[in-house]
Amino acid sequence: MEKTQAYLREIISNYTETYPLSKKIYQRLEQGGYPSEGDFVRDLTAEEIEFLNKILPEAIEYAKNELDEKRAQQLNEVYELLY
Repeated sequence: MEKTQAYLREIISNYTETYPLSKKIYQRLEQGGYPSEGDFVRDLTAEEIEFLNKILPEAIEYAKNELDEKRAQQLNEVYELLY
């Protein structure tokens, strides 16, 4: 989960200036302590889940276009848990 959290932090950091909600998610990831992606997702509010549902598809597609399959796979795992 550590690498996945790093990927998520990086993506979310791009939105912290524009969306206050992303700053909350970012701070939660900074504090860490999530042993798995499922634990992280279970700790999210409905509003936070909705936000991640909007930004993760683009981030996953970008990773695929950059041929970073590992990153795409880890982000996709989080994305699938949001449903």
